[in-house]
This record gives sequence, structure tokens and C-alpha cells, in this order.
Amino acid sequence: MESPALESIEQVSDGWLKKYILHYRMADGSQHVYETVSRKGPEAFRAHLEANSRGEAPTAADAVCIVGTTPRNTLVMIREFRYPLNSWCVAFPAGLVDPGEDIARCAERELQEETGYSLLPGTGVEPLPQAGYSSTGMSDEQVHVVFAQVEKTGEPNREPNELIEVFELPLSEIPAFLEAAELPIGTRAQLVLELLKAKRPL
Repeated sequence: MESPALESIEQVSDGWLKKYILHYRMADGSQHVYETVSRKGPEAFRAHLEANSRGEAPTAADAVCIVGTTPRNTLVMIREFRYPLNSWCVAFPAGLVDPGEDIARCAERELQEETGYSLLPGTGVEPLPQAGYSSTGMSDEQVHVVFAQVEKTGEPNREPNELIEVFELPLSEIPAFLEAAELPIGTRAQLVLELLKAKRPL
């Protein structure tokens, strides 16, 4: 199947998120415009799209999501107030990768900042083979999920507008937790919890 041809990229707003209009020429010669958002500036955004069209693997994720397990066989999870939802949401700790930062360092930093937990001494992170796109119909954001062994070592160091409650979820209680859930659950958290649920007897 022939792919549409990207003819131009128009930036229509700037800020923490940048809005772009993508202008495509379809296989039948017709024109199509598509709205999207990205954290990348115009040059980096264009380079990312062009690399995708060539089938080249992206070089770096925008963010890291940490699935942390304690020695007590519990998962470290958070309830965070998410402003776009106007609601608290269940998720795993996560955060943006700083410039020049690798995913292991980002995971360790974000875990400590959001939760007060740290990687167990002598352990590292086990990342999934590649970062995943958060919402392919809206954004190019990529999040790399990593698994880690963790333990509480101090207090979190959050931004004032980060409203987060940390809790530990015993692996044995995942089925009941999912059954009783009333708050929204982030997609990554939902998939991981369902996977772990499927691996355990009910």
C-alpha cells in the first residue's frame, strides 16, 4: 500500500506542547491536513517524521515509565491528579527524559522525585525492547517502559503542581484491585496489571 507523502509541516502554536498541521498528498493526488502535537521543536519534529518514513528506529524516548517491584512482592504505583482529565488517575511513576539523559538515569531520578523510592543496590532497570507511542492518533510522544527492583529510601521531591499519592499494590491483590477500580487507569498501567493478573492464579 502506498503511503501518503508529507509535503509540509506548519507550526501553529508553541509552548510545552507544540501544535502542528501536517500537509499530505494522498495516493490519488488529493490533499489532506492533519492536526498533531509534539514536545519537539520544528526541526527535531520533522527529522523524527522523516526517519519514521524511512523505517529508521527512533534514537531516544521522550519519557520513561517505571514498573517497580519491592522485596515484599508489591508494585509501587501512584494516584496522580491529571489536569487534562480533571481527575485522579492510577499509573506507574513516569517522567520526561532530560536532554542527554539515558533511560536508566531518568528512571532512577523520576522514581525518587515522584515517590521517594530508589533502585535496590546492585540492580538496574530492564527496559522493554523499544519505546511505545502513547497516542498515535494525536502525538509522536514515546514512552519507554522499564522494570526495576525498588525500595523506599527517602521522601519524594515533587514540583508544587505534581499532586501524587504513592501506594504499594500486592501482586496477589491485582485482580481485586482491577475489579474494584473506580478511578481512571492509565493505559500502560492497565496493560501491565492485566498481564501480571493473567500470570497469577485467581
